[in-house]
Amino acid sequence: MQNVSNVLEYLERNCATCGDKIAVEQEDIQLSYKELTEAARKFGSVIARETVSKEPVVILAEKSPLTLAAMFGTVYAGCFYVPVHPQIPVERIEKILHVLEAKVVVTTLDMEDKLKECGFEGSSIYIEEIQSKEVDEAELEARRAGAEETDNLYGIFTSGSTGTPKCIVVSHKAVIDFISHFTEIFGITGEDKIGNQAPFDFDVSVKDIYSSLKEGATLVLIRKELFALPPGLIDYLCEKKVTTLIWAVSALCQISGLKGFDYRVPEQIKTVMFSGESMPVKQLNIWRKALPDAMFVNLYGPTEITCNCTYHIIREEYTNGSKLPIGKPFPGRNVFLLDENRQVITQPGKAGEICVAGESISGGYYHDPKQTEEKFIFYGEEKALTYCTGDMAFLGEDGLLYFEGRKDFQIKHMGHRIELEEVENAINNLEGITRCCCVFQKERNRILAFYMGSEASGSLRKILKDKLPIYMVPSKMIQVEEVPLSKNGKVDRNYFKQKVMEEYS
Repeated sequence: MQNVSNVLEYLERNCATCGDKIAVEQEDIQLSYKELTEAARKFGSVIARETVSKEPVVILAEKSPLTLAAMFGTVYAGCFYVPVHPQIPVERIEKILHVLEAKVVVTTLDMEDKLKECGFEGSSIYIEEIQSKEVDEAELEARRAGAEETDNLYGIFTSGSTGTPKCIVVSHKAVIDFISHFTEIFGITGEDKIGNQAPFDFDVSVKDIYSSLKEGATLVLIRKELFALPPGLIDYLCEKKVTTLIWAVSALCQISGLKGFDYRVPEQIKTVMFSGESMPVKQLNIWRKALPDAMFVNLYGPTEITCNCTYHIIREEYTNGSKLPIGKPFPGRNVFLLDENRQVITQPGKAGEICVAGESISGGYYHDPKQTEEKFIFYGEEKALTYCTGDMAFLGEDGLLYFEGRKDFQIKHMGHRIELEEVENAINNLEGITRCCCVFQKERNRILAFYMGSEASGSLRKILKDKLPIYMVPSKMIQVEEVPLSKNGKVDRNYFKQKVMEEYS
């Protein structure tokens, strides 16, 4: 592992050794490593005038090359960046600013009114104005001299059970340790072009950004709008010569489920990694057939442990309906299962909560010691800092871990404990189905399944009765024109929960 203590060392090395190479591009906009470094230092100089070291800086902007420069500029100022998607509601932005006690927001001019609606009274730095600014070398050097590897690098917000969003903070060291293993295991090099699907406020993008930065590769940003049009998306991947995809499952299914490969195959892609949800084997096999020489990897891990803690390189053939392993731990990680009494589970087949210790555990929830203490425990004889994920898994006879769903997706129906994700997996693997989402209507004690596809609901229920116990077959199959995705590329479960409340009560 390289002796690096600050991610800016990667950026500066690339600036010195391959400065004219494209670091990041989006359609016709490109920044070389020299240009990215220069823009970041300008941002850093402006941000430093408005902050003290180690403070959070909100980046309220759509992803773009200059947004990335603003993120690195925050680091030059000795602070940590918190990406916030500009399309989220004003009320949530207001809560985020309150949790952070934010004094500085880097944004675009068109967001000025939205910030005023939030009641923000701090300093606003506008991305469009940065090129006219000067670099303050002395201040940047002073900020850098006080930096430590344990400093927070970024914060990412997730939902909170109390209605207040939680900010997960991750250090330089956590990212450097993880990304060193990640690029080595999957053979990412400076020759790669990494196609970024995820928004910057979703931690899948961390792998895109820092794999590119560490290896001197090119980061290709893909606008969300392209995912609604598979032919245009595939053309873009081919035009930009993208070699590596680290995407959410639903984003991959958008291409395979809508028969994108019938139009064109992006043959230059050599690595496809996916995470966030269970990948339907039917969709995976479409990808593998289209790209038979590519490496496919199933990744697992929540934001709190810095991206991923397990992986499985797919070499076997899987049939529709079979379960993909989430695999084995990354180096430096200790991943184990605990039962309801917090005893370690070692026997195959018995499900328990996934817990993670070792490298790259996050610093917890910013300004929320109570939630941090609840989720981050000191476990075992060594009292190792451990994150309890709330996800369930079991150990297979092959020694690999298999995901069993969230604790909170588990329901009790007709006397049986059921994982809704298992029902969804069965439906997703049926012929004629593109995507589905299941919701449990507790007050009427029934499972509702919303699906995109060509099959009639009655015939689907009949088929499912041959594949699932009757207590797992949805009471109602509802055909929809669209299964909406969240901004992170996952199925928007809250949309369907709301739909059930409004239309099916």
